This record gives sequence, C-alpha cells and structure tokens, in this order.
Amino acid sequence: MSERGVSEWQVFLLAVQFLTRLPVPRDLPFSDDLLIRATRYYPLVGGVVGAIGALVLLLMSQAVTMPVAVLLSIAATVFATGAFHEDGLADAADGLGGGLTRERALDIMRDSRIGTYGTVTLGLVLALKAAVLASFTAADAAMAVLVMHMISRMAAVSVIATHDYARDVGAKFVAPTVSRDGFRFALLTTAVPVLAAMLWFGIGATFMALLVAVLAAGVFRHIFMRKLQGYTGDCLGAVQQFSELGLYLGLAIWL
Repeated sequence: MSERGVSEWQVFLLAVQFLTRLPVPRDLPFSDDLLIRATRYYPLVGGVVGAIGALVLLLMSQAVTMPVAVLLSIAATVFATGAFHEDGLADAADGLGGGLTRERALDIMRDSRIGTYGTVTLGLVLALKAAVLASFTAADAAMAVLVMHMISRMAAVSVIATHDYARDVGAKFVAPTVSRDGFRFALLTTAVPVLAAMLWFGIGATFMALLVAVLAAGVFRHIFMRKLQGYTGDCLGAVQQFSELGLYLGLAIWL
C-alpha cells in the first residue's frame, strides 16, 4: 500500500503501537515517513493512556483508599505503555548522571540495565506523582490523570520540533521529527485538555500547572542539551515524565 493510501486512522494506530503495548492490527503499514506523520498523534495517544488510568482510579476509589487507587491507576498506565516513558526516564538519568562525557553518557543510555541514578530518579518521580494525586479527590485526580497525560506528551513533541537529535543517524534509522502541520495539529489537540483543565480546576490552577511543568521540563532540557547537544528517545521519555509530574505539582500548589 502506498503511503498516500494510508488513512489517518492507520497513522494514529501506528502512534499507539509505537508508544504503548495496547493491541492494534498486526498488518499496519510502516515506514519512516509514516512514523514521522504519527508524531502528531502523540497527545491523543496520551489521552488513551490517561483515560485508562482515570477509569481505573475512579473505579478502584469506590473499593479501596485513595493511595491504593492512585497506585493501581499508575500501574495501569505503566502496563498500558510497557513502561515506555519510565524506561526512558531511568536511562536518561543514568546516562546524564553517570556519563562524564557526551560519548560516555550516550553509551550508558544504550545499556538496558538500570543503575543507581535511574533507580532513584524513577522511584522519586513515581512516588511524587502518587503522593500528589492521592491528596486530591477521586474526581479531581481522575481528571488530572486524563488531561495531563495528553499535555505531557505535547512537551515531548515540542522537544522534537525545536531541538536536534543527539545521535548519529544512519541509513537504517530516522531521527524522531515532526512536520510543521503535524506540530500544529498536536498543539491544537492539546488545547482541548488545557481548556478542560481550565473548566474543571480553574484558570489559575491550570496556569500554575503549566508553569511548573514548563519549569520542570525546562531544567531537564537544559541539562541534556548541555551534556548531549541534542535529545535522544530516552530524553523524550524523561521530558514526558517530568512534565506530567510538574503538572500535578502545579495543581497541588494552587489547590
């Protein structure tokens, strides 16, 4: 099938296949160009993952305490993505924390094993997310999970659109990228959860959430750009995780 004959639904499912472990048709068309087209759907895929987490949280909060419901919700999202972003966070922390040079940092990030920096960073981020969400009501926590998973994926798309890839790109590999139209589509898609957050939590709380998320992702972006002079896939996973945590913290600060 030519790429012109590929529907946007198939491209969306390709994004789902790339970012999650959710079942999709096995015969999806695939190419580097289609993978680039799929980047525009990252926030929507975040909405799917967030909806799973929100549903689990709401259902379980009727039977168990909020801390347990929140942990089960986080477990559901981790299971849905195959810990895709969490793995990136841990690898990025190991590489940036343990690599004294750019080359050494990139080598460490290729290693599938998790080290001290990765273990501590991942544990702290997951614990902070759980603690903050457990301080909300079940309805507020579920709404936060739903909309913030979408917004945090946009943070990763923004890095793809504005920064260079750190590794050498060969003939058999294409660096993550997004077209101008794709970036606009992702941005417009993200406007929906931002508006929903404003209506649910209030304008002030939403802006505080966005501010803290931008600061959290910005600090990490400064770190990896200074060390690597570009981003990697692991850095994108870490940006999503730090942005998601920042969004929750911002809500908690305001509320």
